[in-house]
Amino acid sequence: MRWDALFEDLEAQLDAAEAAELDAEVRERSRLEAAKLLLADRLAAAEGHPVSIQTRGAGVIRGTLTQVLPEWLLVVDGASDVLVPTSAVLVVSGLGSATAAPAQGAVAGRLTLGYALRGLARTRAGVAVVLVDGGVVHGTIDRVGADFFEISEHPPGEARRAGLVRAVRTVPFGAVGAVRST
Repeated sequence: MRWDALFEDLEAQLDAAEAAELDAEVRERSRLEAAKLLLADRLAAAEGHPVSIQTRGAGVIRGTLTQVLPEWLLVVDGASDVLVPTSAVLVVSGLGSATAAPAQGAVAGRLTLGYALRGLARTRAGVAVVLVDGGVVHGTIDRVGADFFEISEHPPGEARRAGLVRAVRTVPFGAVGAVRST
């Protein structure tokens, strides 16, 4: 009878050691999977929900997160759309606990910040470009390069007309804190 108790005890110890080993392996695999996630993956689960984004230069932007791509986010805050480069994001609040599956595919990779800015240039939409130092340039984006864009500065709310253009500025992508539609 004592042998049965000894074997039961040894079996219980073995089961506990196997369970602990499995638990450690699951935790390690979870950490490895989390290490592969991008900020865009974390934010994508919050699409359609209100968030608060603290940025370099543009301060805190509150609104509904409507689109998330690796290089930029689109937030609707009241009457305007705000394009936020992910490089300008400092802190995001309101995400909840969910994370989307990692973004994959060639199409998502081509939807860069330059792509979004070229869309604004095509529509000739008036914008307010908030720089990472807090400065603001109002105008219309004329052309977009690989890592910069040119904006014709004119009064907010006015259409771009040659007589209203005060200056043409070249802005590197890295200097952009946010681009707000006007």
